[in-house]
Amino acid sequence: MSLLHPDRLFPVDTRGRDLARDLFATIKDLPIVSPHGHTDPRWWGENETFSDPSSLLFTPDHYLTRMLTSQGVSFAAMGIGPDAEPDPRRIWKTFADHYYLFAGTPSRMWVDQALEDVFGVSERLSPKTANDAYDAIAEKLPQPEFRPRALYERFGISAIATTDSALDDLRWHRKALEDNWQGRVLPTYRPDAVIDPDAPGFARNLDRLGELTNCDTGRWQGYLDAHRARRAFFIEMGATASDHGHPTPRTADLSAADAETLFDRIRAGRPESGDAELFRAQMLTEMARMSVEDGLVLQIHAGSSRSHSDEVREAFGTDRGFDIPVPVSFTEALRPLLNAVGLDPRLTVVLYTLDESTYTRELAPLCGVWPCLLLGPPWWFHDSYEGMRRYRAGVTETAGFWNLAGFNDDTRALCSIPARHDVARRVDCAYLADLVTTHRLDEAEAFAIAPLLANGLAERAFRL
Repeated sequence: MSLLHPDRLFPVDTRGRDLARDLFATIKDLPIVSPHGHTDPRWWGENETFSDPSSLLFTPDHYLTRMLTSQGVSFAAMGIGPDAEPDPRRIWKTFADHYYLFAGTPSRMWVDQALEDVFGVSERLSPKTANDAYDAIAEKLPQPEFRPRALYERFGISAIATTDSALDDLRWHRKALEDNWQGRVLPTYRPDAVIDPDAPGFARNLDRLGELTNCDTGRWQGYLDAHRARRAFFIEMGATASDHGHPTPRTADLSAADAETLFDRIRAGRPESGDAELFRAQMLTEMARMSVEDGLVLQIHAGSSRSHSDEVREAFGTDRGFDIPVPVSFTEALRPLLNAVGLDPRLTVVLYTLDESTYTRELAPLCGVWPCLLLGPPWWFHDSYEGMRRYRAGVTETAGFWNLAGFNDDTRALCSIPARHDVARRVDCAYLADLVTTHRLDEAEAFAIAPLLANGLAERAFRL
C-alpha cells in the first residue's frame, strides 16, 4: 500500500479539492528547474554509483541529522566525524530507529516520497522495516539508472545549479561539459570566503584569489578586478547567478576613497570595530554593480546565525544543522544598494530570509515596487506546507505573483528534489484553488499562473 495519498496537501472541501487536482494535473510533470541548491558537483562530473543508502539519503542531509542531534544521537552514530561509525547499515538502523521523530514534518514527506517513488520502498521506515529498506535500496544503487546523471534525467530536471566557492576550479562542471552530457548543471558564484573578513583564512583566501586571476589583491582595484575575472570564468562555465550568505542584508555605498581605505585596513589585518560588517555591506553593492555589467543574478541570503554551537563547528565543521534563524531588517539595510543601482533594468536581486516577520512588513512591499527585486521562496525552515501557505498569504496581496523568483529546493539531498517540488506544486495548486473558490481569481487565470509558479518564474528570474 502506498504511503502517498493522491490528495495530500489539497483542500478538504470538495470544490477546492477538485480544482486543485485539475490544476496539479497540468503541472505535475513539468520539468524541474532548480536554480539554487547544494548538490555535489562531483556527482555530475564523475557520474559514479552511490556507495550505500546512508551516505546518499541520510548523512549529508542536515534536515535529518539535526533532528537526531536534538534527541542526543551522536554525530559518530550518524556517520559524521573522525570517529564515525564505519558500517552504513548500522548508520541506517540508527536513522530508522529515530524516524518516528519526523512525524508531522516536511522531512517525512520528502523521505517517504523519495523511498517510494525512487526506490519502490512503500513501507514507512521503522526499526522493523530498516533492513528490508536498506537491502532494496542497496540492490538498486549499482544499476546504471541510479547513477547521478540518470537520476537527473529520470527526475525531469531541466537545469540545476550548484553553489561554488569563488576559489573553486569547477573541475567537475568542466568534466560534465567535456563528456557532452546534455544535463544542465550550472555553477553559482559564492564569494563569501573572499568577501567576509570573518571567514576562516580570509587573508590566505585573498592571496589565492590573486594567484587564480593574476590580479593584485593587495590593492582595492586589483581586488575588484579579481572578482570580475572569477565571475567571468564562472559565466564561461554556465553560471547565471551569484550567491551571498551574509549575517545581515546591510549594504553600503562608500566613496571610492573611503572604500579603498576600508579595504587597506582589513587587508593589513588592522580592522577597526565594525569594519567587517561595513566591508560586507560595501561588497554587496559592488557585487550589484558587477551584476549590472555582467548579468549575473544577485542572490542575498540573510537572517541565519551560522554554526550556533562552537563545539560542533570546531569538531565537525559547518553545515551540521546548527544554523538558527535570527531577526533582520531589509528596508534601510538595502537602501544604499538600491539607490546606487536599483533602477537599472539590467539588475536582478533575489532576496531570501529566515525571518518570516519581514515578509509582509518589508519584503513584499520592497519587491512590489523596486524593479530589480524579486522575492525568493520560503527557505530552509519554512519550505513546508505551513511555511509555504504563510508565505503565499503574506506576500501575494502586496507583491503579486510576478515579483517572485519562483520555487527552488535549496538541498544537498538529491533524491528529495522531486518530492520538494511536488510539495511546492501541490501547495500552490491548493492556494490557487482557494483564490478561485473565494472568487478572487478566475479559473482561467489559475490555470495560467500554475505553470509560472511550478517553473516559469524561476526560469525567468535566473535567466535559464
